[in-house]
Amino acid sequence: MADQPTRIYHNPRCSKSRQTLALLEEKGIEPQIIKYLETPPTADELAELVTTMGCSVRDIIRVKESEYKELGLDNPELDDRALLQALSDHPKLIERPVVTHNGKAAMGRPPENVLDIL
Repeated sequence: MADQPTRIYHNPRCSKSRQTLALLEEKGIEPQIIKYLETPPTADELAELVTTMGCSVRDIIRVKESEYKELGLDNPELDDRALLQALSDHPKLIERPVVTHNGKAAMGRPPENVLDIL
């Protein structure tokens, strides 16, 4: 991740995602925009993001989406691999936005969180 351009896993319909993108642009950063609903990250890419952010897989799941319960993702028996695959298969469940920069990653909720990695 260290040699990659700054990226934002972005949903243009999400206000927090739009605010985070605007914040990056205000800082003079033109990130690579990944519209993750159109181009979902793989389970391995998600695992790398989670590791880089230093959080758990469950920390990046949108638990209020109907698919969360419909898919049984609230089952504490599910391992990280199963959760990561579910997120890749159902990207709407990924909490957004996520920004990567110089080998670091942060959740843009609130958008100011990304300032810590710039």
